[in-house]
Amino acid sequence: MPDSEPVTVFEQEHFQGKCMEFTCECCNIHDCGMDNIRSIRVESGAWVGFEHHDFQGQQFILERGEYPNWEAYCGALSYHTERFMSFRPIYCASHHSSRMMIFERENFMGRCSEVCDDYPSLQAMGWFRPEVGSMHVQCGAFVCYEYPGYRGQQYIMECERHSGDYQHWRNWGSHCQTPKIQSIRRIRH
Repeated sequence: MPDSEPVTVFEQEHFQGKCMEFTCECCNIHDCGMDNIRSIRVESGAWVGFEHHDFQGQQFILERGEYPNWEAYCGALSYHTERFMSFRPIYCASHHSSRMMIFERENFMGRCSEVCDDYPSLQAMGWFRPEVGSMHVQCGAFVCYEYPGYRGQQYIMECERHSGDYQHWRNWGSHCQTPKIQSIRRIRH
C-alpha cells in the first residue's frame, strides 16, 4: 500500500508529550518507542485506530481533524478506551463513489440491498432486520454502527481489505460480538 497523508500521534492528551508523525501503518506503538497514544491530529484522509497492537480490539474511525482526548474519538460509543496501540490508514481507490451490498445472511445469501450514501437508520431506508449477515464493498469504504444514529460499536469496511468481501459478521473485526448493524456512513476523504 502507498504512503498516506500524515497523522501525528501524541503520548498525552491535548497534544502533549512525545509525538511522532506517520504516513503508514503502525502495528505496535511500543515498537516505535512510545508507550501509548492519547491524542491525534489527522491532516487529511482517514485512519482507523485500534485499542490493541496488531490491529486488534475496538476500532475507531479517525477522519481529518483533531482528537485531543478519548472522548473526541469515542463520540457516542458506550464503549471507550483511553489509548490506541496500533493504527493504519484507510485506502480508497475512488474518492468520489462508494458502493456496498449488504446481505441478510452469511456468505452473501438472502435478501440484499445496495448502500451508496449515509444511512442514520437502516430500518428507515427499508432494511427489515436489526442485523446484517454479510457485506461486499464494491468501491470505497464505510463505517458500520451497531445502533441507529451512528452509535455503538464501529466496524470499518473497505474494498481494499478482504477484497471487499465480509462473508461473516466475525470478519468485521476482532472485537465483533454481534451481527447487529443499524446505521452506515460513507468514509469521505
